[in-house]
Amino acid sequence: MRGRNVDVPTGDRLRTMRVPLLVSETIPGPRSREIHERTARLMKGLSGQVKLFPVVFEEGQGTHLRDADGNCYLDFSSGIYVTTLGHCHPKVTEAVRKYAGILMNCHDFSTPIKMRLLEKLESILPGDLGGAIQLYDSGTCAVEAGIRACRAATGKCEFISCFQDFHGKTGHAVSLARIKPINGAGRAQGFYMVPRPDPYRPWFTRENGEIDTDAYVAFYREFIAEATSGQVAAFVLEPVQGWAGSIFPPEDFFPKLRKLCDEMGILLFADEVLTGMGRTGKWLAMEHYNTLPDVVTLGKGFGNGFPVTAMCIRKPYAESFEAISASTSYGGNPMACAAALASIEAIEEEGLLENAMRLGAFFEKKLAEMMRRHPIVGHVRCKGCLMGVELVRDRRTKEPLPEAGRLVYQKAFRKGLAWIPAGHILRLSPPIIMSLEEAGLGMSIVDEAITETERELGYL
Repeated sequence: MRGRNVDVPTGDRLRTMRVPLLVSETIPGPRSREIHERTARLMKGLSGQVKLFPVVFEEGQGTHLRDADGNCYLDFSSGIYVTTLGHCHPKVTEAVRKYAGILMNCHDFSTPIKMRLLEKLESILPGDLGGAIQLYDSGTCAVEAGIRACRAATGKCEFISCFQDFHGKTGHAVSLARIKPINGAGRAQGFYMVPRPDPYRPWFTRENGEIDTDAYVAFYREFIAEATSGQVAAFVLEPVQGWAGSIFPPEDFFPKLRKLCDEMGILLFADEVLTGMGRTGKWLAMEHYNTLPDVVTLGKGFGNGFPVTAMCIRKPYAESFEAISASTSYGGNPMACAAALASIEAIEEEGLLENAMRLGAFFEKKLAEMMRRHPIVGHVRCKGCLMGVELVRDRRTKEPLPEAGRLVYQKAFRKGLAWIPAGHILRLSPPIIMSLEEAGLGMSIVDEAITETERELGYL
């Protein structure tokens, strides 16, 4: 539907209507372009997805988004993995509204709502991971605190992380991740990077061509012995690489890494800012691998859009919090605690872990069909509502096809699907409240966009 003088849906009507609904002559429309240009004049360093598709969103309800020109989209990004429960979930909205009128902040003094959140979080974390918890206002802050806690707990100072993992955009968090050196400056001293198992692009394989996780672990052991000072406090990694394109390790990798860390006196630090709180169908993605980390960070979906994150550490290392000045001005404020508690309760009350798993099984079938039909689809992967589609020039060589990634992303967005690019990899992270009907609609849009791109690039 295109044209002017249309009835623009808002509020509950936006939540329940059928999308996509495209009403402007061009997408992004004129008002989106004007607002974006005025914003970009002052705000620099915008993400690649905004540069590729400068739409301006005004409203979101559930799995739906509306832009400044009245176009309505199906959300397959969850605000970049954040609105796991959909936009403006009624329970979360009401909790924030309530505490915004009661008490906004009181530094790190205890409050009744903070007590309730901490006890609820302890109850859902596996093992003794709730031994000590501290609350922050960004994933980066939680990671930085985790680094300090690991140093305090072990008396060691160095860290191992993995190529293409992402852990934040401040000092040491950046040193854990792939970075672009500025004026010759690279990672901080004592931070080392190693490869991690990617089943589609493995570094180490067995004679039969299968990925060899034993070889990765052996490499880590040798690297730590020869390249570090022997003072490694923690091995830090994302359970699933998000920024790199939703890359899942083999099922046996984390148990083997856990064993190596135990043997060498190294803590295992799982950064679950992206993957935690139901995104993959479990409270923590590490639960899929039956592996208990020593430290875990939570964020994004933790408050369903409200800026609240957490760093949690196992009980034997709880006292390390006392040595790092763990509190912050904004972390754990009543509004944040209310949002996080409401998010956890909504997941439990609405059976959303089960729904995420149900959606995951549906997405796996759709992705497998996509793989069979499209020559440029080299690899697909999925757990719950976290997916990746890798586009390649040739399946045999696995050469990336970034121009296809750009075209598919833009074409699907113009068809009314809001989602996330990553070069030649397409990232999909729909809210875990989504219905199977909406899930099928979104996958159909992706499929159409890939077909049109293949035709445009000469593959059909």
